[in-house]
Amino acid sequence: MERKIEIVQMNEEQYEASIALSQFAFQYVKSSEEIQRTKEQYRIEPAIRWAALVDGQLAAQATVLELHTYIGGSKFAMGGVAGVATWPEYRRQGLVARLLVHTLEEMRNRGQSVSFLHPFAFAFYRKFGWETYTEYKSYTIRTDQLPARQAIPGRIERVSIDDSVHTIGQLYETYASKYNGTLARTDLWWEYRVNKRKPGQTAVYYDAQNSPQGYIRYEVKNSQMTVHEFVHLNEEARNALWSFIAQHDSMIERVSITVPSDDLLPFLLDNPRIQHETIPYFMARIVDAAAFVEQYHFDEDDCEDQIAITIKDEHAPWNNGSYMLTIEKSGKASLVSYGSPTPNNGNGSIELGIGTLTTLLLGYVSTLQLYQYGRVQGEESIIKRLQKRIPERTTYLADFF
Repeated sequence: MERKIEIVQMNEEQYEASIALSQFAFQYVKSSEEIQRTKEQYRIEPAIRWAALVDGQLAAQATVLELHTYIGGSKFAMGGVAGVATWPEYRRQGLVARLLVHTLEEMRNRGQSVSFLHPFAFAFYRKFGWETYTEYKSYTIRTDQLPARQAIPGRIERVSIDDSVHTIGQLYETYASKYNGTLARTDLWWEYRVNKRKPGQTAVYYDAQNSPQGYIRYEVKNSQMTVHEFVHLNEEARNALWSFIAQHDSMIERVSITVPSDDLLPFLLDNPRIQHETIPYFMARIVDAAAFVEQYHFDEDDCEDQIAITIKDEHAPWNNGSYMLTIEKSGKASLVSYGSPTPNNGNGSIELGIGTLTTLLLGYVSTLQLYQYGRVQGEESIIKRLQKRIPERTTYLADFF
């Protein structure tokens, strides 16, 4: 007997079934009180939740959070894919694949030109066009290895997050906009995500002019300080915050902290041999290539560039095909389809997959590196032209979903 499979949008009536699947799949248990509190978040948080029903029963689910991310200093509408789960009896039957393809169509319809997710397996999501776009460094530092305390011109003030959320929020947004792939946080995101996942103390650094220049969120437990967020707008603030951390040396044995991949703390230390590792983190995928390029800011140049580009995208047919990428002197660009095959316009052409295009434009891997690894095909001179126009920015994400 043939089964009936449907992809439907969930609502609050499916909350109990959804939370049961999530608890099973992600191996956590919530109390009845926690379930009720989470239900409020389920109702209020901007998101579209999708279910794969088999003969009317919930078999798999996925959520698309309605978020914005900074790319080149601008905010892009982003679909955050989260909570992808399947009951064991329905696994390996293509249900998640159907959900992912459906979410791509819906994200495109809603103007979300890019999507992020945290993978349970990088190889699995790579098949559907997502690609690694960011990593972070994790340090564990003994107190005798901490940066030396310095005299600072301003002051450190421990604050209540509720009373200082505006100040901290502004500091975060200024800091986040310097990277590619950070979240633009809303008040709801601070309330439901940041404050719950990153407990403890908050300390703000004010310079000599009483202007806030940075903050840390941290907790001290079992002789260890865990720094959840370390946000600084300049070197003075960075030094001040590390000096503040070092003031805890009598009550801790070590400090654990995660930082962007461009952080150079070991280089600045007298003894750089601290425990540290680089950890691949989130994946990204361009949902609508033409819409993404239209909003993207390439570097300025003395002349216009026209590059014939073929994009391979098996799961989003609106991206799959051949295009002319036109980059104006100002950095404004367009991606116009001209069908297939690639025309012989004398300017040369390149070919790449949608995941490769994503990680390239976000700046995680350079065009020339991707060319060397065989992820971009084409004439090296054309690839160098494209590389010249892509802004250099570090990718980072301080959040989780």
